[in-house]
Amino acid sequence: MAERIRFGILGCGVIGPHHAQAIAGLADDAELVAVADRHADRAAKLAQQYDVAAYTSLDDLLRHPALDAVCICTPSGEHAANAIAVLQAGKHVVVEKPIDVTHAAIDRLHAARRSSAQKVTVISQHRFDTSTQIVRTAVEQGQLGRMTVGTAQVRWWRSQAYYDSGAWRGTWELDGGGALMNQSIHTIDLLQWLMGPVVEVSAYTGLLAHQQIEVEDTAVAVVRFASGALGLIQGTTAAYPGLTARLEVHGDRGSAIIDNDELVYFHRADASDANADYGAAGGGNQAADVLKQAAASPAGAAAGSDPASLSMAHRAQIRDFIQAIRDDREPLVTIEEGRKPVEIILAIYESARTGRPVKVQERSVS
Repeated sequence: MAERIRFGILGCGVIGPHHAQAIAGLADDAELVAVADRHADRAAKLAQQYDVAAYTSLDDLLRHPALDAVCICTPSGEHAANAIAVLQAGKHVVVEKPIDVTHAAIDRLHAARRSSAQKVTVISQHRFDTSTQIVRTAVEQGQLGRMTVGTAQVRWWRSQAYYDSGAWRGTWELDGGGALMNQSIHTIDLLQWLMGPVVEVSAYTGLLAHQQIEVEDTAVAVVRFASGALGLIQGTTAAYPGLTARLEVHGDRGSAIIDNDELVYFHRADASDANADYGAAGGGNQAADVLKQAAASPAGAAAGSDPASLSMAHRAQIRDFIQAIRDDREPLVTIEEGRKPVEIILAIYESARTGRPVKVQERSVS
């Protein structure tokens, strides 16, 4: 058996414990050895739970004598700087979403990665869900025909107390945005991963249900994909009591809907559709059948076997990261992949600010 990858976690607030739980679930392949947080009580609490060392700075964490990789779980606007420091210390890096919140910060991280032999992955754990994998395969194999329309909807609620709970929340500098950059980024990433590159957006944003934050709590955008397909993005933290994140992709031979990370609708045309001038009006849901087929396949239970569990979804991505280290290959979600949803969101913010459509330029990172 290959030696276990020894992990540290920087940031022990909301998301850090999920990384710890995910690592603990990979006991044959991974081991948590240390955690760090600028708040000593947070670090001590998580360290005690897993019986590991606790530190109050990244520098101290990186001096731990047995450390192979670090999970960055700090405020979004600190991600690139923290990841660069880890790379320069010769460690591999897992970066929580978003990769960072500005073009310049992402460029700096990419430059550091080019001069390092270490691996970097950016968390987009729902790419590993069984539901997402099924739809991705269907799109790649042309089962849904030509893709025509894609929709990402995140209708959540966050109280004013949520934004007041940390000085970084709701700021441009460290949160990088609101309902889109913090909450909706995963669904936006899946939308572009399934539908293809976004080339233009036209958007509105608003602050409608919260006070004393700099960023949006509501946003809508029309998007145009490189294929010619069209789409919609809706993200909000002002939809009480909070509904689901919903992703829909449609083609001229089939459709798929993922709601709350579960495949709730799937239909690909077959012989019975030959004379269906008006379609099936939503009938013929094949989701149960394709999910059963996926579960029966050798890889079916490995990814997203419990989509409702955030830690389980992280576990699948960290498993891929570990295998990438062992095989000396790139992980599924690289810096380049992590950049894509951020580019879309930054273009939406620019469109809302200027009142004009904005082209989403794929930046060269070679």
